[in-house]
Amino acid sequence: MLNNKTILVTGGTGSFGKKFIRKALTLDVKKIIVFSRDELKQYEMKQEFQDERIRFFIGDVRDKDRLYRAFDGVDIVIHAAAMKHVDACEYNPFEAIKTNIHGAQNIIEAAIDCGVEKVIALSTDKACSPVNLYGATKLASDKLFVAANAYVGEKKTKFSVVRYGNVVGSRGSVVPFFKKIRETGVVPITDERMTRFWITLEHGVQFVLDNLERMQGGEIFVPKIPSMNIMDLAKAIAPECEIEVIGIRPGEKLHEAMIMEDDARHTIEYDSYYVIQPETNWWTKDNKLNSKELPENFRYVSNENTHWLSVEELRELVKEM
Repeated sequence: MLNNKTILVTGGTGSFGKKFIRKALTLDVKKIIVFSRDELKQYEMKQEFQDERIRFFIGDVRDKDRLYRAFDGVDIVIHAAAMKHVDACEYNPFEAIKTNIHGAQNIIEAAIDCGVEKVIALSTDKACSPVNLYGATKLASDKLFVAANAYVGEKKTKFSVVRYGNVVGSRGSVVPFFKKIRETGVVPITDERMTRFWITLEHGVQFVLDNLERMQGGEIFVPKIPSMNIMDLAKAIAPECEIEVIGIRPGEKLHEAMIMEDDARHTIEYDSYYVIQPETNWWTKDNKLNSKELPENFRYVSNENTHWLSVEELRELVKEM
């Protein structure tokens, strides 16, 4: 799939971007373009990745003209750039809209006009029944990418979305925060009942690569991944620490969802993932081979999951980081 292809990764200096690029470099890719707005992170990444196939491109997804220049000759785009911190989005709402929604539309228009073959956009469980602005902007982004397939016309570009949960150890996430705060002897927990979907960077990257092969255009791919309880995570990282319950923060859910009942009516299940189907005429029975329909009132939420990580499994994941 990636042989002799030119790949561009927006947000390429982030946790996912770096892991994806490291994996892609083990394959026979022609060129990888790191597209991001942070000069320092690109400088640091240059020192870490010594490969002549990498190009570094300073730019912002808000700037459509810059995207047109960056997408010239590109075959595949992985859209990982986003404002993703819930509190930052709540405090700077229109900045989140400009990056996560306007930026998505800019990606779509530049990809179509520049003849990009495939675009996969990264989503989040917070886009399902959103209660905060980050989730709302990512839901809007998902809708834009699905709908983009309807106005490609005679062009060859296809768009799909990958939606998954919290990434173990991603920059700014709870694992590095707990590791840092445990030195104080106290770990703050928002609510003892809180649960989250959990995925490793490696699994997330492989899921994107797999769906580059599978995608027909318009699908939202959702992996079957385990859940974890926040108290178990605290025990895994800082078993010696006292727990302080501080209450749920603004815009935060007690449990996360990736598929709710209304979406489940047009979702199909495979062995290791779900596909929320596009309600369009190009999505036919041929695309549904080896799948099965979901039961009435099905929903995929973190507290009702059948696969849970134990304290020991969480501890092993943290060690691997």
